[in-house]
Amino acid sequence: MMARQGLRARQARSGVLAAGTSPPGPGRPPAAGKMPEQSNDYRVVVFGAGGVGKSSLVLRFVKGTFRDTYIPTIEDTYRQVISCDKSVCTLQITDTTGSHQFPAMQRLSISKGHAFILVFSVTSKQSLEELGPIYKLIVQIKGSVEDIPVMLVGNKCDETQREVDTREAQAVAQEWKCAFMETSAKMNYNVKELFQELLTLETRRNMSLNIDGKRSGKQKRTDRVKGKCTLM
Repeated sequence: MMARQGLRARQARSGVLAAGTSPPGPGRPPAAGKMPEQSNDYRVVVFGAGGVGKSSLVLRFVKGTFRDTYIPTIEDTYRQVISCDKSVCTLQITDTTGSHQFPAMQRLSISKGHAFILVFSVTSKQSLEELGPIYKLIVQIKGSVEDIPVMLVGNKCDETQREVDTREAQAVAQEWKCAFMETSAKMNYNVKELFQELLTLETRRNMSLNIDGKRSGKQKRTDRVKGKCTLM
């Protein structure tokens, strides 16, 4: 018995463990090195420059609230139950930082994402231009976006002082081969439609915001895809 204990002690000191034994020390991660992922999660990642209204869109959709003050985001995750292939799954929305200081977080979010929302403000042409590198990074990491839902979103379409015309944004969306829509988180315009349209673009699963699986929305799908903003 003492000889066996002595052998195990020497194996532990040399980094060798006998089969069926646990590694020494509490909290050591498994050898695989990857955190387990839930297969029933559908992960949507929201990108955009600071101040374009990413968080406002997500909060309006998830909680039905809107805040006027700008609070910079590092990274927040929200979850909502949706219909998926006649069952239920979790829509996981990652609201990313508008800063360029966290490239590792950006790459990780892209690698784990199933769909992407690229948000700019129609009042800032620069915010649209800053999405270019993000889109290229998505293509680089994913290899192709042909089978990946991507939405280009022009937020703050209720504002009168525009720097980005609707046709200009549509041309960018056509170049990137993605859908386009204009929204207003403040006026709650096209917010729910945005997320439903994103799920509609997913061809590998049949998903809907409604738990019964039925797709709804008073606005015509053609109007949503074209990004018409008709606030009165």
